[in-house]
Amino acid sequence: MKARCTFSIRATLTKNNLQTDRMRANANSPLFNLAEAFGFSALVALYIWQLQATYKYTWLVFPAWRIVSFVLHRDSPKTLGWRMDNLWIATKKSVVILLPFGAGLCIVGLFLGGLHRPVNHLLVPKRFFGYMFFCLLQQVGLNSSVTNRLLATDMRPMGASLIAGTIFAALHWPNPVLIPLTWIGGCAMAWLFARERNIFPLAVGQGVLGTIVWWTFPVAWHHAMRVGPRFYHFHPR
Repeated sequence: MKARCTFSIRATLTKNNLQTDRMRANANSPLFNLAEAFGFSALVALYIWQLQATYKYTWLVFPAWRIVSFVLHRDSPKTLGWRMDNLWIATKKSVVILLPFGAGLCIVGLFLGGLHRPVNHLLVPKRFFGYMFFCLLQQVGLNSSVTNRLLATDMRPMGASLIAGTIFAALHWPNPVLIPLTWIGGCAMAWLFARERNIFPLAVGQGVLGTIVWWTFPVAWHHAMRVGPRFYHFHPR
């Protein structure tokens, strides 16, 4: 009787392992990776436009999705870009690309009267580092999730970067300032991620560039950097 029970348990475990291996094999297929990249992006769009206003705790879907996805794909800190071993080289490559963006924004800001706009409130530590953390979450979504899955379809880095950047820009609709800027920045950051997987310098770069964007353009243009329906509800003080 004991031997029969042991055999039954082993058979059940073997069956479960086979099912898990089959799920992981399907998760690694190009079609599944492509569907996941677009599905996750669609969920973010739905959250921005509807769910965040009607269902308070729907944000919990995102960490749940990410955990399941990371387990199925057997992701590691290296594949996700959560690493320190290449931090220096990734930072150097990011600076080369993102620094000219910042300089260009500063020049535009001077022409648009940026010297007359206060910046002290943007540099308050709580606000600045809170925004930096938000940028880190965006990099997890943009690169650890979307760009990663697009690259897993055997897509060329340039193609994956263009698609990821276009999705990133679309999620900033209908903000007329952020849509073109996030398309350029999103494509560039996705391309940098594809070359050297590390989201930390990209998050810092996005945080700095986003702060400069706020100063560069009049608030009446970017509506305090709001997107989705909140863009229409903005009223300058």
